[in-house]
Amino acid sequence: MQADLIHKRCTRLSRTNETIVLVGFMGTGKSSVSRLLARQLQLPCIDLDAEIERQQGRTIRELFADFGEEAFREVEGQVLSQVLESDGGKIIATGGGAVLREQNRKAMLQHGWVIALTADAEKIVDRVKNDTSRPLLQGNVEQRVTALLEERRHAYDFVHHTVDTTRLTSEEVAAQILGMKEQRQ
Repeated sequence: MQADLIHKRCTRLSRTNETIVLVGFMGTGKSSVSRLLARQLQLPCIDLDAEIERQQGRTIRELFADFGEEAFREVEGQVLSQVLESDGGKIIATGGGAVLREQNRKAMLQHGWVIALTADAEKIVDRVKNDTSRPLLQGNVEQRVTALLEERRHAYDFVHHTVDTTRLTSEEVAAQILGMKEQRQ
């Protein structure tokens, strides 16, 4: 019975053809939450970093190493624009730094409902400390996370809503977003 109600609710919500854009610092749950939302809303899920890697034929780490962060951010903006401007509703999980460029923030707001996922520094460090694929975390992970969080303290201020994922499971975060989406309609 409960599963039927959730399915009906999600089917109704997905009919709005809206794009949901998840932004936030690395380790806040954007990828896992986007997959859950896409499944529940029956919409395509696009992980921006995976799409960049597919289009470029290289990993994010390789792109950073070969061309530097500035060149990567240029490619990231181009791919983000392509994805946002494509037809139909979708769930997009951006990379943590996609919000650093003004044109990216404007495009996200123009084409989607933008939600920032946040978490405290300790939780982020716990989530990403063993992930060697993140080029911005080379060296002391705790120091890098703390420094980057401080640098990006206001980078997510432009969003429509924020969800703190520190003490929530991905399922709980997705449920909160679905609740907010239902209230918007």
